[in-house]
Amino acid sequence: MPGTPPTRLRRPLRCAPAASLALLLLSAFASLAAAPPDPDAARQQMQDAERNQATALARAKDAAQRAAAAAEEEKRLGDELATAAQALRRSEAATASVAQRIEDLAAARAAAEARLRARAEAMAPLLPLIERLSLYPTETLLAVPAAPEDTLRGVLVMQGLARQLERDAEALRREQAALDAATAALKAEAPKLAAAEAAQSAQAAELDRRIAAAQASRRFDSDEAAAAQQQAAADAARAGSLRGAIARIEADRRAAEEKAHEDAARAERQKRTEAAAAARQRQETLAQPAGAGRIPAGARPGGQLTAPVAGTIVRSWGDATDAGPATGISYRAPPNARVVAPCGGRVAFAAPFRSYGNLVILDCGGGYHAVLAGLDRIDVTVGRGVELGEPLGIMPSWDPAGSGAKPTLYVELRHDGQAVNPAPWLKARG
Repeated sequence: MPGTPPTRLRRPLRCAPAASLALLLLSAFASLAAAPPDPDAARQQMQDAERNQATALARAKDAAQRAAAAAEEEKRLGDELATAAQALRRSEAATASVAQRIEDLAAARAAAEARLRARAEAMAPLLPLIERLSLYPTETLLAVPAAPEDTLRGVLVMQGLARQLERDAEALRREQAALDAATAALKAEAPKLAAAEAAQSAQAAELDRRIAAAQASRRFDSDEAAAAQQQAAADAARAGSLRGAIARIEADRRAAEEKAHEDAARAERQKRTEAAAAARQRQETLAQPAGAGRIPAGARPGGQLTAPVAGTIVRSWGDATDAGPATGISYRAPPNARVVAPCGGRVAFAAPFRSYGNLVILDCGGGYHAVLAGLDRIDVTVGRGVELGEPLGIMPSWDPAGSGAKPTLYVELRHDGQAVNPAPWLKARG
């Protein structure tokens, strides 16, 4: 019709099929969501989770049991070595007694030789006169022209001189007799020293055999705790002083302990039971030393330490030295004496250090460290737990009859890095 607008034909919506598809998918998902879960699948998932949890717990328990068994074996080996070292010390005490006797006799002989030499030198200018007087007394006096009174005076002087010479000769004979007696006594003591050293050597060889067997059967850890302790010892070796070395050891130990604590917390949050147990074990190892005889925190001195070597104390705490009052104790030990752990604990350092020579530092617990210097050989490694009295190494050999310097074992006890008097902490000798 004219004037009537043309009718517009409606086109079908192109998005209708897509919308329909979307609706169908939503409907399908809704139906799936509304559908009840498969009980068998859920049960299987729960069983798998429980099985995994049980496996992890079993592994953690097995690791803990292995660690406990290793610690028990470590203690057994340490106690066995400490007992053998104690038996050896009795032989060392016998050697020390003979060595001291020989050293005293050698000193007496040296003193007798010195006195004999001094008297001989004093009498040397008079020997020609003595010889002439003994052969030609009258001719000697008349050989010098003099007034009668001077000759008489000379005779009196010569008589007095003869009496003095006789006394000197008698003293000379006594000195010679003392020298001969000291020499004979030294010869008599030599077989005793040889026998004592032979007995000591036999027991030392047996102890070395046990140490070698123990080292072969020990479980040497290669975990992070051992690595941290070895790194701490390496850092300590670069320190400029003993106090600095101990400070580095403690700083590294605390850092490694804190890291182990963080690792344990992280593993627990992540439900990794086995890793958490291993981290807690590492933290415990780093937090305190192993072994009986360690010093607890806040302890008062009362004989917790054992003497580290047979022999006698030749320098005590506070004695005057070139560097000021002594901050430790020095022991004169018999030749090749065995050095033992004065406390139970863990080896924090075992190597040459500065002017100290071969040095061993033990973490005794409670912030205390035992320092031992002057060993000829070290038989322990860093990170090892040691029992009270367990062997650490040996002292050098030396000749008791010789005149050279005798080796000594220097021992310090430090608390939080500061040297303290070790004497009140040492057991009384029985």
